Amino acid sequence: MSQPPPTTRTGLARAMSKLGFCSRSRATELIRMGKVQVNHVVRKNPEFPVVLKKDIIIMDDVSINQAKQVYVMLNKPRGLVTSASDELGRETVYSCFEGSRLPHLSPVGRLDKASEGLLLFTNDNTWADAITNPDTHVDKTYHVQIGGTVDEKRLAQIRQGVEDEELGGHLSAKAVKILRAGEKNMWLEVILDEGRNRHIRRLLEAFNIEVLRLMRVKIGTLELGSLPKGKWRELSKNEIAKLCVQM
Repeated sequence: MSQPPPTTRTGLARAMSKLGFCSRSRATELIRMGKVQVNHVVRKNPEFPVVLKKDIIIMDDVSINQAKQVYVMLNKPRGLVTSASDELGRETVYSCFEGSRLPHLSPVGRLDKASEGLLLFTNDNTWADAITNPDTHVDKTYHVQIGGTVDEKRLAQIRQGVEDEELGGHLSAKAVKILRAGEKNMWLEVILDEGRNRHIRRLLEAFNIEVLRLMRVKIGTLELGSLPKGKWRELSKNEIAKLCVQM
């Protein structure tokens, strides 16, 4: 007779983060302050083991197990760091949510400080993981202003890619095309179906191409559209569903 699979237990602070209630560090603070109950008993140990979807976690007399799942898109401005806090004291993307009544949301992927455009946030970790997982190959579309100009031969080389010793892998683009060209610079559209740290910048730098501006304008079927810089909005059910279909 086969044995039932072992029950998976998760530390209380990590469980609160996975449920999208708050960050793990904030959960640790709340637990140590005696504000969190598990099955109606106060627990002050952030590592207290709980079983997700079974144990009841309560904060301020309200169960957080069934926290509403929220999906948000932000038009990230240049100069903001994609993190909840920064050890160097730099302004983060969370400054764009000041005054809102949103629950704790985590970024879905990242944009570096110098980049801008479409950035997703959610407290649905399963949905976020599916978008960022390289195996799902969700397209991300960028508009990139470069210094100088390139021809079709160079674009073909960019599509083919290069080996990046620092990252230990191959960098390439799924598609690259010219959007518009001037005498001294050019705008390219670059599509990736994976994303490594500073992927586009590293790829273009390998061909001695200077990146002047980098903006993500689309993830899957979801377009940045006319959302103003620094502003955010919740995704519609249809937008969420369309992204799920692609995964």
